[in-house]
Amino acid sequence: MEFVELKRKEYENFWNNSKQKCFLSSPIISDLRKKEGWNSCFVGVKENNKVVCACMLVHIKRHFNKQEFYAPRGPLIDYNDNKLLEFFFNNLKKYIKEKNGYKLRIDPYIINVERDIDGNIKEDGINNKKVKDKLNDLGFIQVDNDDMEQVGWMFCLDLEGKSQEEILKEMSPSTRNTIRKAEKIGINIKEIEYKDLDKFYDIMEETSKRKGFSNRKLSYYQNMYKLFSNNDEIKYFITSLNLKKYIEGLNKDIKERQDKLESLGIAKYNDGQRKSLNQEIESINKRISEAKEIRKKVKKDNIYLSGSMFMLIKPEIIYLSSGNYEEYMKFNAQYLIQWELIKYGIENGFERHNFYGIPANINTHPKDYGIYEFKRGFNGYVEELIGEFVMPISMYYFVEKLIRKIRG
Repeated sequence: MEFVELKRKEYENFWNNSKQKCFLSSPIISDLRKKEGWNSCFVGVKENNKVVCACMLVHIKRHFNKQEFYAPRGPLIDYNDNKLLEFFFNNLKKYIKEKNGYKLRIDPYIINVERDIDGNIKEDGINNKKVKDKLNDLGFIQVDNDDMEQVGWMFCLDLEGKSQEEILKEMSPSTRNTIRKAEKIGINIKEIEYKDLDKFYDIMEETSKRKGFSNRKLSYYQNMYKLFSNNDEIKYFITSLNLKKYIEGLNKDIKERQDKLESLGIAKYNDGQRKSLNQEIESINKRISEAKEIRKKVKKDNIYLSGSMFMLIKPEIIYLSSGNYEEYMKFNAQYLIQWELIKYGIENGFERHNFYGIPANINTHPKDYGIYEFKRGFNGYVEELIGEFVMPISMYYFVEKLIRKIRG
């Protein structure tokens, strides 16, 4: 075995065929990181001139000219091959030390333990405790969930071998009904181009202020578009609603119910149906009043409801970011956009739809549990990744930790 620096093309070829493939470990991400001040390199191990493991490293100067190294969703390696793991990481440690590095962070795209839809561990399912133990033996320290850079818990739905009808049938009744209602009211879904990303950014900005998270800069969304759109590996969508047409549709619904009322005889056994139809008319009238109020307030017919960002790199579609205007959440546009991308995934040979981040340890009902509940309605399973690990390379790692602790 030989530890080597890889050419970008060599890494890309290995990444393309890896089961651990993820957009975060794509070589394109090194270009994004470069725009944010990071440098990059590619390393791996060759055996008989064949690449047997590969790793993209991004690195940046911190205090005292020391370098922090990070392998996003890497390295791409057989974590059950202890001989290869030892050889690779022992040589990687030396390599980083020579580059004046003081720590290495990794967050492999592999499962920790296999879980079901409720987050319960599956008996006889995948369990990578041995991998974690091996990483600890090699000098890695597990990072707390709250301190990880990337998502640690996800919610996923397998698409392979399933039809649209099967997936729709397996959803929760409330999710299925919500999708049908959203389809009926005429929500428009538009894939946007680079020039319209400011509209997506505005939606994300409103959502971040409301929910108390930090929104990325517009340049991030623009750079991601530039880097991934050529291969159709990224899509941004904005949903909208034409209030005039929406109100017209609701008035037609009322007319249908009024016609039914008029067709009913005066017999007492029709009282229940009459009551139900009158309640429906009252509910529709309420929605018409709300829509008219919105139209009066915004002084236009078309309103933006939500925005979504998806990564489409086989084998999965990842629902990476989304936002919505709070006053329009009742239109449930996010349910519809998920369903549209699920259908797209089935039609285009994707193996799974990854709803991405959910709170850790969801069976303890943590904060933001509602994010999980929304995704759970589509059916699927919880996936807990192995997490982030850090390897101290020099004493400066401990100095930096002490400085951070003093600063609080």
